[in-house]
Amino acid sequence: MACYHPTRVRRWVKAGFAVLLLCGGFGLPHVGQAEEVTGAGSSFAAPLYQAWSAAASSGIGVQVNYQTIGSGAGQNQILAGTVDFGASDAPMAHARLEAAHLVQVPTAIGGVVVTANVPGIAKGALRLSGPVLAAIYDGTITQWNDSRIAALNPGLHLPDQVIAPLHRADGSGTTYVFTDYLAHVSPQWREGVGKGTSVAWPVGAGARGNDGIAAYVQNTAGSIGYLEYAYAARNHLALVQMQNHDGFFVSASASSFAHAADAAQWDETDLTASLNDVSGAESWPIITTTYVLFPATITPDNQGVAVRRFFRWGVVDGATVTQQLDYVPLPEGIRARVLKRLGAE
Repeated sequence: MACYHPTRVRRWVKAGFAVLLLCGGFGLPHVGQAEEVTGAGSSFAAPLYQAWSAAASSGIGVQVNYQTIGSGAGQNQILAGTVDFGASDAPMAHARLEAAHLVQVPTAIGGVVVTANVPGIAKGALRLSGPVLAAIYDGTITQWNDSRIAALNPGLHLPDQVIAPLHRADGSGTTYVFTDYLAHVSPQWREGVGKGTSVAWPVGAGARGNDGIAAYVQNTAGSIGYLEYAYAARNHLALVQMQNHDGFFVSASASSFAHAADAAQWDETDLTASLNDVSGAESWPIITTTYVLFPATITPDNQGVAVRRFFRWGVVDGATVTQQLDYVPLPEGIRARVLKRLGAE
């Protein structure tokens, strides 16, 4: 097999991201002998793992194939043993991890954002609150010029147009984060719909993957959707300012994500955290940690050594790449615990 420069192996495919790590560095096996690792799951984390792979390819001697199929499917595939690691934005319950003999660790923190295509409204000008967003998604608010939206947007001329809410059609960690946020800010949503990687949406259409949401909203006047920040930024989508826990309107950015991450309370046993609707004047209100899952026992069949090597590289050496993509690296104390679970080289 020929040896390719890392920049030549970054490619998008219709089914998702295929992440290839080709070419070992000095002292590592020739690419023909490279360890092959397969992963699948979260589309939220796909841009990050793709970028980590391209940047790390010359140093770790691993070939990674990552398929973007959604967090629910990623969990199912690692449970079935058909991939070497699964990726999910919704953490797997501790009891289920133990029963399946899996290890789960966080890898990075990122923001879920709201994008809307409202005719006549400039990008970044629209403001929404959590309760109003919940009312849009449960069908209570159906028009863009509804008085509750207008009250949050004095001076904006909102059109008399039907709102077209869009949600994920596949089992999705991004959906888990979004519905968890709506459950935090709206008792009606919490009691009526709840949270999960898949829920019974009262209204709206579905699209597969963050990229599906991005494409639909971009091309559909009156639509609104939620997705991971990197997809929205790459597609130059119009993002909504959100009113946070303390009542301030904030724009989505690496800075507002970092402020929310700083306020998070971590479970240091499970290494999980709920970052939605945290306090802070500059905190973005819809935040998640993304996780990877892999077998607790290292065997040649599950490529346990190579998986651990890749994610050790990612959370340490990949921190610069993480920030460049507007994700937030793990806090130092949590990172130390993650590295301990990943084990020494």
